[in-house]
Amino acid sequence: MGWIEIVIEVAREQAEALSDALMDAGALSVSVEDADEGTDAERPLFGEPGMEPDEAAWDRSRVVALADIDADHAELVAEAAAAIGLTVVPAYITRNVEEQDWVRLTQSQFAPIHIGKNIWVVPSWHDAPDPDALILELDPGLAFGTGSHPTTKLCMEWLEAHAPKDLSVLDYGCGSGILAMVASKLGAANVIGVDIDPQAIESANFNAERNNCQIEYALPEGFGAAHPASQKFDVVVANILSSPLKLMAPMLAGRVASGGSLILSGVLARQAEEVAEAYAPFIKLTVWAEHEGWVALSGSLSN
Repeated sequence: MGWIEIVIEVAREQAEALSDALMDAGALSVSVEDADEGTDAERPLFGEPGMEPDEAAWDRSRVVALADIDADHAELVAEAAAAIGLTVVPAYITRNVEEQDWVRLTQSQFAPIHIGKNIWVVPSWHDAPDPDALILELDPGLAFGTGSHPTTKLCMEWLEAHAPKDLSVLDYGCGSGILAMVASKLGAANVIGVDIDPQAIESANFNAERNNCQIEYALPEGFGAAHPASQKFDVVVANILSSPLKLMAPMLAGRVASGGSLILSGVLARQAEEVAEAYAPFIKLTVWAEHEGWVALSGSLSN
């Protein structure tokens, strides 16, 4: 069995409707890409929570529909065009999609990642390059945090440089649980991870068990019920995004114990000053390190 990709370039206002119509007409999947990808006109679409793009489309959009190789591709495109009121069937090209071992192909794209001086994030299908290093066995999944993103690396490097041995650690916005696991493997006495996404909590618990880490993961409401605001932590780390970090400044700073440390990332270099200003009434933060345009801010709460 094989597949064909049907590639159609359309205007922004037609991209979403055509995608839906192609699915209704029998396409197996549909994606929308920037038709100017790889050129000076390429334009990324991204946003922070509350500021997401209104639509995943570009002025010149490329709609790519996957169909069975034996399907009537001309009829599929014509039916979709008619469904959205196009009087002229748009031009398209087709591309063969060869059968492959998709599992092996996907796995080949995720190699072990070396972070800091002595940390390796290793997918389950690889052997650890250095068995004596701090090894995290972690597969790509639904929750953010595999060690590949600069902000995750920055937080992991801070934890390695300031090993929280025998300390309490709060990882707020834990995602896959990777930062909490680093803290645990570095000797933290008590580690708690919090995330608003139930799937992240499920993923984090699975990862902690796989890595023999004793960590408590919870949704915010469960965390608040079990750990009142009066409970402080020696280290509080939050790798989220600048907007929610600013909103949570009183809460996160309020969880830092006297003499404890706060580490924030998910912050672009140009956003560092405004994030630090949001925390200034509670704790002084400065840029600890920068990587690929992202920064980690850190500070200690005076005794």
